[in-house]
Amino acid sequence: MTAVIGLAVADFRERVRRPAYLVMLISAVGLGWLAVPPTDARWVVLDAGGFRGTYTSAYVGLVTALTSALWLTFVGFYLVRDAVARDVRTGVGQLLAASPLRTPVYLAGKFASNLLVLGSMAATLAVTALALQLLRGESRTVDLVGLLTPFVFLALPMLAVTAAAALLWDATPVLRSGFGNILWCFVWMVGAIGGQSASAPLGGIGVSQLAGTMPATSDSFGLGLMYVDAPLRTFDWPGLPLDPPFVAGRVALTLLAVAVALLPALWFHRFDIAARGPAAAVSAGEPRTVYKGLPQTPAVVTGSAVRLPFAELRVLLRGTPWWWWTGAALLALLGLASPVDPGSVLAVVWIWPVILWSRLGTRREAGAILAAYPGPRRRLLAEFAAGVLLTAGTAAPSAIRMAVEADRAGLAAWAAGALFIPALALALGTLTGAARTFQAVYTILWYMLINDVAAVDFMGALPSGGPPPALVAASALALLGIVFFFRTVRTFGGRGSVCWG
Repeated sequence: MTAVIGLAVADFRERVRRPAYLVMLISAVGLGWLAVPPTDARWVVLDAGGFRGTYTSAYVGLVTALTSALWLTFVGFYLVRDAVARDVRTGVGQLLAASPLRTPVYLAGKFASNLLVLGSMAATLAVTALALQLLRGESRTVDLVGLLTPFVFLALPMLAVTAAAALLWDATPVLRSGFGNILWCFVWMVGAIGGQSASAPLGGIGVSQLAGTMPATSDSFGLGLMYVDAPLRTFDWPGLPLDPPFVAGRVALTLLAVAVALLPALWFHRFDIAARGPAAAVSAGEPRTVYKGLPQTPAVVTGSAVRLPFAELRVLLRGTPWWWWTGAALLALLGLASPVDPGSVLAVVWIWPVILWSRLGTRREAGAILAAYPGPRRRLLAEFAAGVLLTAGTAAPSAIRMAVEADRAGLAAWAAGALFIPALALALGTLTGAARTFQAVYTILWYMLINDVAAVDFMGALPSGGPPPALVAASALALLGIVFFFRTVRTFGGRGSVCWG
């Protein structure tokens, strides 16, 4: 147990030193503000048939805990992922392989660290809930037990499941790839919807436990960020009932999460290359070193303005498996031969390259080689152009059909989408350095689009129409500008000078 605690605390301390952790806590405060809106607000996260509870400690604890159980299970997964891969990159894994630390102890420590990170966000939400209760002014009586009970029995078990799932994904070869990041989006969607059912295993999110505590006139129950036509009526919520079956279900759910976290011990060899055979020893590389930068060279005018984008495209497509090319070919035939409107076909075509797009802006291991190239601005434009070529190439058949049918509006939306997607991928990859950020954000946008949310229709796929193509293209340019600014600041900070050749 001492080894588990030591490993968990050390890993947690390493994570909280990063600027991203502060951003996580600030985001938790914003999430709490959404969960406990002003009394006259037109949005809610919990609608009990037109009612909401008076803002007492118990009720603000309930809504913020349910918000944690619903949204931190999605966002938190991507925040705590990469714990195992980070040990590989930093060389810590090799040290652990030579130590007497056992694999179940290592996994238990990583699981506890994941849970500490997610728990700190939930704790920030709890403090925010208390502050908002006093700010909203409907009740100034502080009841810490009533405030924290929903966090313990609703949020904590779900966060434990998320921490365990992130570790399972990290320690499983198939799931640790970009495919696993996308898969989690759909796993979360199923869990978020099914977990609200009265028949959900082990109580699900815990919504079914609230049925007897809501107004008798409530004929519907909604959980999620929702718009309402008028502020909801209020009632006095009595608090979360803790009957033995419910408590037993939450304990069982937490224990199940622990079992899932330890499951990879069956196949995870804790960085022991010898245990994986000679092939692993040959393929294992040295830990990544920190790149200190190379002197800038004078700009040289060459034909690279044409060659470099295609070179970047080759790098972007490097290692793409045969089944991806097969799928891309089938989607191309769909774009040409499908009787469906070509704009609607885009919604199917432009989910296929998501893993390739997510590489944009994240290939920092090539920094030492690229630093020899004289023009950082041209280098960035070439990477963006490679993303545009990939986006346009996968959906070229749809564009051809639109041109044949003289669909100018469709072509404009197609062109704007071909600019926006790689710009978004490049911005998120540059700002976070992780491919999974774009994979998560884009999959959610795509899911909203296929569910007829016109506000996010950046490709003109919906008959009702979305934002004007000019606005989508302007957004792409704005994202590209953010990347320019960020890389300029990073270049100045890293070298003291910059050359925009």
